[in-house]
Amino acid sequence: MSSRRDFIKVAAFATTSMVVGGKSEASLIEEPPIQKASKPLKILILGGTGFIGPHQVRYALARGHKVTLFNRGKTNPKLFPDVEQLTGNRNGDLESLKGKEWDVVIDNPATLPRWVRDTAQLLKNSAKHYVFISTISVYSDVSKPDMDETAAVATIDDPTVEKITGETYGALKALAEKEAEKAFPGKALIIRPGLIVGPGDLTDRFSYWPVRIEKGGEILSPGTPDDPVQFIDARDLSEWVIRMVEQSEVGVYNATGPKSPLSIAEMLYGIKAVTTSDAKFTWVDSDFLSSQKVFPWVHMPVWVPPKGDSAGFSRISVKRAVAKGLTYRPLADTAKATLDWYKTRPSEQQAKLAAGISPERETEVLAAWHSRKKGQTSGA
Repeated sequence: MSSRRDFIKVAAFATTSMVVGGKSEASLIEEPPIQKASKPLKILILGGTGFIGPHQVRYALARGHKVTLFNRGKTNPKLFPDVEQLTGNRNGDLESLKGKEWDVVIDNPATLPRWVRDTAQLLKNSAKHYVFISTISVYSDVSKPDMDETAAVATIDDPTVEKITGETYGALKALAEKEAEKAFPGKALIIRPGLIVGPGDLTDRFSYWPVRIEKGGEILSPGTPDDPVQFIDARDLSEWVIRMVEQSEVGVYNATGPKSPLSIAEMLYGIKAVTTSDAKFTWVDSDFLSSQKVFPWVHMPVWVPPKGDSAGFSRISVKRAVAKGLTYRPLADTAKATLDWYKTRPSEQQAKLAAGISPERETEVLAAWHSRKKGQTSGA
């Protein structure tokens, strides 16, 4: 990556890759009983069996709503046997959606404006409310801390482009937002999540840290202890979305977290607290990591150096969402649930995480760092 701007493009594309997941119900921290909603709704969820979808479905059902799923029937098709399932795809097969009515549509997986346009236009007279799950990657400039929902979004020269890359991802999501608002004027809710984490996330962009910390020993830790990080537990996001549709909320909301600023050190030590690990964190500055080709977000997940083009990447304002009831479970809950879920995964997935630095490379970089520090001390 030749510049921080190149990194931001790659990170933006990676941020909301929503992959197939699940969770071991017995492994999660016990949660309080869920209250019934004052008015049951008919909810259509586009997707629903991947990562955030199952959390939405479980919470909506517990709140007393009637849920319908629309998807290809290929991802976890047996996950919700008692929920109405409509089969189709966003590339033109929307037939099963015709002639039905819902109170609200929640659009989770759409990345192309055409998908949103076709679906929203079809459903604009069949539903009262449209929710589009977007991303903070829509913002064109993340160099400024505390950016809110009024910040400028990315644009693209050719809006017909459908190849998803780090260059096009955010701009296409921004166009998709407009399609939702066009079909449902005054009735669209746009949610812009940051990094979504927790049980069920196969990208391992947060999971790397609980898994690595539990193993113990010296841990390559990026930047400085004070560098900010932001993420949101998929369960917090999903449950808040359901509560928002119960209130018929509209408009645009950033949805990352936590509520108060969190540093990378607080995150790592907070994760360590739910283990019996002897982990020791060795902080390695961003310039040295770059010289070693250890990249933010990819090899050092969650973390982005807070300077230059990325100074505001982990300092997005969530004041508007918090004012509308977005709540956050403790970091300990997210860390433990993620670690417990990881241990239920197939052995080959446990052996090779999808994100993070390899053990061999971590050892090499730490050795180079210590050698440099020793040389500096000797030179003094």
